[in-house]
Amino acid sequence: MIGKIVASLIAILLWSAASAAAQGTVKIGLIVPLTGQFAAIGQEIQFGARVFVQHNGTMVAGKTIELIIRDDGGLPDNTKRIAQELVVNDKVSVLTGLGMTPPALTLAPLATEARIPMVVMGAGSSIITTKSPFMTRTSFTATQVTYVSGDYFAKNIAKSAVTLVSDFTAGIDYETGFKKAYEAAGGTVIASLRVPLSNPDFAPYLQRVADAKPESVFIFVPAGQGASLMRQFAERGLDKSGIKFLATGDVLDDQLLDQIGDVALGNISGLHYSDAHPSALNKKFTADFEKLAGMRANFMGVGGYDGMALIYKALEKTGGDADGNKLIEAMKGMAWESPRGPVSIDPATREIVQNVYLRKVERVGGRLVNVEFATYHDVKDPTKN
Repeated sequence: MIGKIVASLIAILLWSAASAAAQGTVKIGLIVPLTGQFAAIGQEIQFGARVFVQHNGTMVAGKTIELIIRDDGGLPDNTKRIAQELVVNDKVSVLTGLGMTPPALTLAPLATEARIPMVVMGAGSSIITTKSPFMTRTSFTATQVTYVSGDYFAKNIAKSAVTLVSDFTAGIDYETGFKKAYEAAGGTVIASLRVPLSNPDFAPYLQRVADAKPESVFIFVPAGQGASLMRQFAERGLDKSGIKFLATGDVLDDQLLDQIGDVALGNISGLHYSDAHPSALNKKFTADFEKLAGMRANFMGVGGYDGMALIYKALEKTGGDADGNKLIEAMKGMAWESPRGPVSIDPATREIVQNVYLRKVERVGGRLVNVEFATYHDVKDPTKN
C-alpha cells in the first residue's frame, strides 16, 4: 500500500513539473538559510543567483524563468518540508541553493524519487553528489581545496600542524583532505581538534593549540564564523606566538575581510575564488553584486551565480525541455567561463572542475583583499578520481 502511495506521489510530481514547463514557465526553487547563524551564506547565494538573472534575463530557449527563493534557516527538517512544497505546490523543475551539507543531504532521496535535478550552490562535502544521480554542484568540495593548500603549506610554510575544524561532514572532509595532502608533502599533523558547528566557543580549542606548540594551525569554520575565530586567535596572542595561521578560504572570506581587519594581513589560504580575481567578468559580477546586495561578493555568491549559469545552459541544450532526466544529462560535461575562471562539470561524477588559487591577504586600494598568487588548473575532487 505504501509503495503504491509513493508511486502515485512521484507520478503527480513528474506530471506537475512537466505541465508547468509545457505552459512556457520553468520554475526554479532556491532553498537557502536567510535567517539564523548561517544567514550570510544564504544571502550570498541568493544574491549571486539574482545577479546572474540580472545579467542574462528571464527567458531561456523560449521559456520564462521563475526563481522562487525560500528560507530554511539552515535546518534540514525545514529544507525537506520546503522542497516538498516547492515540488508539489509550486511545480518547480529544479531545486538549488543549499548552503550547508546537512540540508543538501536530506534532499537526495527526493531528487532521486521525483527525478528533479538538484544543483548544489554552496555545500562542500564530497559525499553529497554520490547520494543521488540527479545531484550536481557548482560550489566546490573540501578535498578539492585541501588537495592544493595542504601540499603548498607543507612545502613552503610549516612542517608541523594542529588541525582545528567544525565538527560536521565538510569539516571532517577538510581535516582528512588536509592531513592526507600535508603529510604526503612531508608535513606532520600532531593533533586534530573538532569544534561544535552551532554556537562554537573557540577559546578552549585555541588554548589547546597553544599548549601543543605546533609550527602552525590549520583552521576551517563555515563562512560567517571566520571573523570571530580570527579575533579570538589574536586576543589570545597566538598571532604573536610564532604559530603560523593556515586556513581555508572560508575563514578568510572576502565578505568578512573588512570586519576581520588587519589581523588578516599576510595570511595565505587556498580557495577556488577571490573577489579580486582579475577578469572582466569578475569585475562586472562583483560590482553588480555589491550594488544589488550592499555587501561584497564571495565564494558562496559565485556558487549561486554559476548554479544559475548551469541551469540556463542546460535548458539551452534541451531546447527548453525541463524533463529531469534530460536536464541532468545536459549538465554533464557542461563548460563555461565563470567569474572565478573556467569551470566545467565532470560527466562521470557531476562534480565541478575548476582552478584552485593560493591567495594572500593584502591591502589594495584601501581595502583588504585575497590576492591570487598561484593557480592550480582544472582541479577535480581527488576522492572521486
